[in-house]
Amino acid sequence: MLIEYIAGALVAAFIAAYLLYALIRPERF
Repeated sequence: MLIEYIAGALVAAFIAAYLLYALIRPERF
């Protein structure tokens, strides 16, 4: 299903962005 694919992509992108932000700014965690 296209909706499931889009939802999965959004979740993956959100997790990737969160991890990248954590790597860039470790003092916030």
